[in-house]
Amino acid sequence: MKPISLKSALAVSIKAARAAGKAMRDNWHKSKQVNSAIAHDIKLELDVRCQALIEKVLAQAFPGVPVLGEEGNSGDLKADYRWVIDPIDGTVNYFFDMPHAATSIALQHCGKSVVGVIYDPFTDELWTTTQGQPTRLNGKIVRVSDRSNIEDCVIAMGFSKSQDNLEKSLPHLIRISRRAKKIRIMGSAALELVYVASGRLDAYIERTINLWDVAAGSLLVENAGGEFYTIPAPNGKLRMCADNGKLRQKLQLGSLFK
Repeated sequence: MKPISLKSALAVSIKAARAAGKAMRDNWHKSKQVNSAIAHDIKLELDVRCQALIEKVLAQAFPGVPVLGEEGNSGDLKADYRWVIDPIDGTVNYFFDMPHAATSIALQHCGKSVVGVIYDPFTDELWTTTQGQPTRLNGKIVRVSDRSNIEDCVIAMGFSKSQDNLEKSLPHLIRISRRAKKIRIMGSAALELVYVASGRLDAYIERTINLWDVAAGSLLVENAGGEFYTIPAPNGKLRMCADNGKLRQKLQLGSLFK
């Protein structure tokens, strides 16, 4: 496959994210069809519809590029280029009418994110970046915070509710909450990542997370001067910490990431 223009990929990603965001806003207070509901998660028909909408916009500009998405994959995911999509990150928030959810779109080249777009349709905030360029929020360059003392920091955590995750995550949550200025559990990995990139949060930790949750946000954090650290977890998932580049060692993640 010939090289893809990152400028063009960014423009079409923005178009796709805004289209999905409009669908989220238009359906926010309407009755929502639940495709599946497990103990700690909800899948909506709108998730599927938003991913289809995003894929249609992307395919019109870049036909044949495979997609790895929360709502399904298409094409050869080992190809040089692929899209990584989370159509509604924060579906449980959205289902309960809480306006904290976003659309996340990344373009990856050889497994590395080179375009990142995250759109919050409720605040009309759009975070964008491409490889080697700064992170922008509605066109304005943003940077991570410079706070280095945990006692001054606001730190987000997230964790799935499996027995193993609870046993590992809750002690760490208690330990960090005793030191940090505040702890937040907000329910949208994409927004937590761009909040780190924007200096609203100082760090965000998650013991088990999916690639589509972080593919765009990881690049946005790094291009805002932060650090995105991951190690592999079982079943193709990741353990991750995103921070301003000053906190990860102080957060003592060893026991959490085992």
